[in-house]
Amino acid sequence: MTAAPHPGTDQVWDWLSQVPDPEIPVISLTDLGIIRDVAWADDTLVVTVTPTYSGCPATSIINLDIETALRSHGIEKLRLERQLSPPWTTDWITEGGREKLRAYGIAPPIDGTAADGRLAGRIARLAGSSNLVIACPRCGSTKTEKISQFGSTPCKASYRCTDCLEPFDYFKCI
Repeated sequence: MTAAPHPGTDQVWDWLSQVPDPEIPVISLTDLGIIRDVAWADDTLVVTVTPTYSGCPATSIINLDIETALRSHGIEKLRLERQLSPPWTTDWITEGGREKLRAYGIAPPIDGTAADGRLAGRIARLAGSSNLVIACPRCGSTKTEKISQFGSTPCKASYRCTDCLEPFDYFKCI
């Protein structure tokens, strides 16, 4: 009796693309860019995950959701590996993920701003003295103002559009 062949990694990636982020359910874990690798090590599926930050409170739920999804597709031997280096960056969010965030009412991170490794620039952004122009995800206006550096989750800041007057979250660059 021979063992059934295991599914290909493309199939596993497809399954993982259907697992929603627990904090922002319109975006998948693959759209978020935290699934770094999927590989078979003999008969064990190894999924490498990089959390959005090392203290992310959703990490254990994310791992459970990955395990539940893959086991529902018949994966019996599974190992999740946590990879902290390189650290996750908002640059890893897919273009499709950015569009899903925008449609959901969350302004996606501005392209390329997470790659700015200059300490002074990062400190200025964190302190709120940024010159970034954040477009309103509802009306598209760039006439917006930061309400608070801290939003509904640690990875978001609160903004308000001065044209449509709607509040919204901005997914901060990390």
